[in-house]
Amino acid sequence: MKKYVLDSYALLAYAEGEQGQDTVIEILGKALDHKAEIFVSIINWGEMYYIALREGGENRAELYRTTLLKYPITIFDADAEITQQAAKFKAFHKISYADAFAASLAKLKKAELVTGDKEFKSLDKEIKIVWV
Repeated sequence: MKKYVLDSYALLAYAEGEQGQDTVIEILGKALDHKAEIFVSIINWGEMYYIALREGGENRAELYRTTLLKYPITIFDADAEITQQAAKFKAFHKISYADAFAASLAKLKKAELVTGDKEFKSLDKEIKIVWV
């Protein structure tokens, strides 16, 4: 079964109908058909929520939250193992700390990271990336 990690870029592309939405919809469909597993770091989920809250207010943030709850997405807390791997990625790559958590989760779950964020290019030898 394919495994995917969605970062906040992918979550927002889906929620806001931006470039990359079709790829995310396809992956969500696979998960609904039990052909894929989807994971999101709680850090990236929070990033998506605060961006929606800041740009569209509480109604938009809650709409995004409840919409994502309709899908079989496993949200992972930032435990010690994920946080240590994220710290290693952050220390040696020019990525944001939140992005480091998405990459860390992808590495630890042996999943493909779904993103359009070019910051992840430096990690393409460490993790598999699905570019949207």
